[in-house]
Amino acid sequence: MAYAQPPKKTGLPREVLKWLQSLDLSFSPKNVRRDFSNGYLVAEMFSWYYPEDFTMHSYDNGTSLATKLSNWAQIERFLTRQHIHLPKEIIDSTIHCKPGAAELLVQEIYSILTHRRLKTWLRGEVDFSDRSYQEQLPMVARSTASKAIKNNLRLSEMIAEPNISTIQGKIQAIVQRHLEYRRQERLQNPKRFGVKPTLGERTARFQPSASVSRQGPDSLFTCHPDSTGSIIRSKTSVQFKEMDSRQSSRALSN
Repeated sequence: MAYAQPPKKTGLPREVLKWLQSLDLSFSPKNVRRDFSNGYLVAEMFSWYYPEDFTMHSYDNGTSLATKLSNWAQIERFLTRQHIHLPKEIIDSTIHCKPGAAELLVQEIYSILTHRRLKTWLRGEVDFSDRSYQEQLPMVARSTASKAIKNNLRLSEMIAEPNISTIQGKIQAIVQRHLEYRRQERLQNPKRFGVKPTLGERTARFQPSASVSRQGPDSLFTCHPDSTGSIIRSKTSVQFKEMDSRQSSRALSN
């Protein structure tokens, strides 16, 4: 799924930061990933535009998983009633403090409430993983498959999701993504991984000619390629020299 990526240096665009300051929130967010995860500031943002639908005393500015789930459950019920769409993947990733999720969430809310699109957004594929961080590391320091699971699957995700098969699916997706990254690294730097070309890659291959014929007076076959490129042999017309009857009788008597 493609989302708008926030600028990596500032986290949030300047116009979004100015908008947040204009809302006079109960506290100014300093750590975007942490401060928006429990949904309390999100509820405050919506309360300025929908004051009748939000009573802030029903929201708790705590850090426990139960508090986060309770706050976001109320917000999601409001979004459903108002037919406002916030991608579920962004909400869940914000709750569990996935990289880049909270920044995208705030920008989506800004676009919904102000009806303005950010010119600074960059389009790209976001998987809320630590891929960008891993790419900055030297290859010897990058995560193994088990470390990738630990980095990209939060304990809070496992606690919040009672379905074991769902957790197993997430683990499998992380491992598959890790193996794909490693495969790309091997293709980009084969010498680093000691990858040697296969026998087929080292062998020079030539296309067969349109028709290969064996010439000569005693040739019985003509070689030509079929539709698949394989060489097939077929019989050609053979001319025999006529023998005199007297020569044949002498040959039989001998």
